[in-house]
Amino acid sequence: GHCRLLCKPSALAQHLVRSLGRSAVLRGGRWPWPHWPQLQMLQQLLQPPEPEPVVARELLQLPDAGLVALDWLVGPWGAAGGVGGVSSPVLLLIPNAAGKVTGGLLQLGLRALERGFIPVIFNRRGHNGCPLTTPRLQPFGDPGDLREAVTYLRCRHPAASLLAVSEGSGSGLLLAYLGESGSSSGLAAAACLSPIFRGRDWFEAAMPWLYEWPLLLHLKQGLSRYAGALAEVVDMDRLLGSRSLRELEETLFCRTRSRPTSWESYWERNEPLRDADEAAVPVLCLCSADDPVRGPPAQSLPRELFRSSPYFFLLLTPHGGHCGFPRRGPGRCWAHEAVLEYFRAVAEFLRTEERRKGLPRPR
Repeated sequence: GHCRLLCKPSALAQHLVRSLGRSAVLRGGRWPWPHWPQLQMLQQLLQPPEPEPVVARELLQLPDAGLVALDWLVGPWGAAGGVGGVSSPVLLLIPNAAGKVTGGLLQLGLRALERGFIPVIFNRRGHNGCPLTTPRLQPFGDPGDLREAVTYLRCRHPAASLLAVSEGSGSGLLLAYLGESGSSSGLAAAACLSPIFRGRDWFEAAMPWLYEWPLLLHLKQGLSRYAGALAEVVDMDRLLGSRSLRELEETLFCRTRSRPTSWESYWERNEPLRDADEAAVPVLCLCSADDPVRGPPAQSLPRELFRSSPYFFLLLTPHGGHCGFPRRGPGRCWAHEAVLEYFRAVAEFLRTEERRKGLPRPR
């Protein structure tokens, strides 16, 4: 499929090259319109998964009395836990920054469930029907709430390895968490589908209206439910009248009534890669060169990070759009199979290293 793996040479990198090279996933079927990334993006945003999954919601209370929602995918069969067991790996799915749970993300969850994973979707405060109990939402790259959710999952499934996948702009949250947590992240491996690496540049650039307007309307619809509570801290007329994702983000987190801050200061605290050098977990970033949302590869891909860090791996494909990566046949998205193969390969490598070094398996 003309994919390239850009990374720092290491034993894990060689193992991933062999594993992904043997896989038929990257040599999958052809998309009839490979040069139409906008069409691929619409398919990813609008097409529902088949079959429709059954979800069991769990609300997690945070130290400040806020709530995040964990949606456990229990399959289209209604059997809680799917085919996973006590030690089955838990796969944490992180939607984009607008909280939009796309059909592609649900399809990935279903594929993982069929493979024996335990998939669960992380919903931020006020997103996707999660009640907003405090007049506070989660900034773009603030991993505090995600850290609480990971701690809870580690306690609930102490014998299982914990993995994470983010989609699109939701990768800003996952990358920030991995950098800030370092070796204490609690994750065994992570993957990002079409990640946004430079948050400020992304908000300031002109995004395709086919992507920006649906997400903007989705955000406004969710925020309007909590207009009374949020009116204490932000200008709701300005917020609901925003004409771009940047204007909405700036109104929500910079032009607050209690603690106003500058756009520059906001991004000093919320850039996804601000602590990337501290990350200590293998991270696969699957990107396409024709991604119309992320922007041109020369400006939007931090290639030096992948050349210098032994934990970051860039799988770059010439076509695939934004989170699309379509193919004919079942599954429709070859990136989902590539991510699951990546997790299998990392687990195999870690088991081999433990046996070679005689290390006890972590509890």
